[in-house]
Amino acid sequence: MATEQNNLPAIIAHCKEYGFIFPSSEIYDGLSAVYDYGQWGVELKKNIKDLWWKSMVYMNENIVGIDSAIFMHPSIWKASGHVDNFSDPMIDNLDSKKRYRVDHLVEGYCEELLVSNKQLADEILAKMDTLLSNDDFVGLKQLIIDNQMKCAVSGTCNWTDVRQFNLMFSTKVGSVADESDTIYLRPETAQGIFVNFLNVHKTGRMKIPFGIAQIGKAFRNEIVARGFIFRMREFEQMEMQFFVRPGTQKEWYEHWKAARMQWHMDIFGTDKAEKYRFHDHVKLAHYADAACDIEFDFPMGFKELEGIHSRTDFDLTQHQLFSKKKMQYFDNDIDEATGKPYGNYIPYVVETSVGLDRSILCALTHAYQEEDLSTPEKQDARVVLKFPIKIAPIKLAVLPLMKKDGLAEIAKDLMNECRDSFLCFYEEKDSIGKRYRRMDALGTPFCVTIDHQTKEDGTVTIRYRDSMEQERVQLSDVKGIVLKALHN
Repeated sequence: MATEQNNLPAIIAHCKEYGFIFPSSEIYDGLSAVYDYGQWGVELKKNIKDLWWKSMVYMNENIVGIDSAIFMHPSIWKASGHVDNFSDPMIDNLDSKKRYRVDHLVEGYCEELLVSNKQLADEILAKMDTLLSNDDFVGLKQLIIDNQMKCAVSGTCNWTDVRQFNLMFSTKVGSVADESDTIYLRPETAQGIFVNFLNVHKTGRMKIPFGIAQIGKAFRNEIVARGFIFRMREFEQMEMQFFVRPGTQKEWYEHWKAARMQWHMDIFGTDKAEKYRFHDHVKLAHYADAACDIEFDFPMGFKELEGIHSRTDFDLTQHQLFSKKKMQYFDNDIDEATGKPYGNYIPYVVETSVGLDRSILCALTHAYQEEDLSTPEKQDARVVLKFPIKIAPIKLAVLPLMKKDGLAEIAKDLMNECRDSFLCFYEEKDSIGKRYRRMDALGTPFCVTIDHQTKEDGTVTIRYRDSMEQERVQLSDVKGIVLKALHN
């Protein structure tokens, strides 16, 4: 049985076995830190995206959505600072040729050290933070050597110098090599929102405060990618940039902190609150005046799930500087202090950014359970994904007891009745017990069995995933039962 502390391997194996997530290019031995979503993983992903989109765009009259291109003008990344600053300090082991992110190497060493000498581990981590903030790469290498931090592959301390490694993927655009320009796969979706600020403001007749939401792919050349889908080279973000009047950003920052935490609670329930926490940033990015993460207790411990940042006017100011286009907003509202309109200003921005793939890992972590159902008479167990019904890939499994005697036809009529409202799954193979277990493993909240009694009185057996209880209900009531649970 997997436990809270070691269930990541079990979750990974379950995702592969039941069609949620596969290693990408597996028949060619795979590609590190890249994954494909299978037939049920893509449904789980879509359901989470839909919930986020509805909560942002449909439930807020002053937030609209866009879908910006992955390829963008290279000057955008110069303006945003990604070309010059989007990098991590790396170090290579000369014997194994294995490359490490310096902070990951030191943190891994300190995790093992915590058991025997917590004070020293804390001192090393504090020193690392100081050296990183000062870009003291010589000091970082010396810290690694002084503490005899060894490569996991070679077991040696034979290290190169520390150097910065840019995380952006670059490519060429143009049909002739000499004329082609270097462009980048976007490392975040936010810049696509910033460069469309004026377009959305003018065409949407948007008035401050207002937000622009986007779901899209981003790409980072992670050298040390780990934690299954927690850290990948190709991933998906759900971001919203909220444009506000300067001076009101702290108020809106607190608003979105609370709203985003509430969204997570709405999906999984306040009884899961201990799985989440805020982590306020002590060292702020150069563009921010406040920042925090919503951290979730993943199988590998508390890690960042979502970031909320008060980004000031940095982004729009930078794009105004580099593009030579005014990114200003004229505010007609009256300033009570002066009695005059606020006039022209560059808006401040509060950002919410949640990793979609990390949200999926969060959902799997919540849902995955191994239950011992043994009795004195019989050994029994099941693996079940207890998804909330709104994100469950399959809402209803329709299971005729057998293919003959007209039971399959009744089952398919029920499928046709329900398929325009939610995703159903039909199966007629294997014993009904095996089919129930398979649906448990896929996280299906309801199973309906059509048997010979159905032909007599129009009733069916409905089985509830979490309790495994069964009851007879009218066939005509099945769709309504599922819809009621879905919309509750």
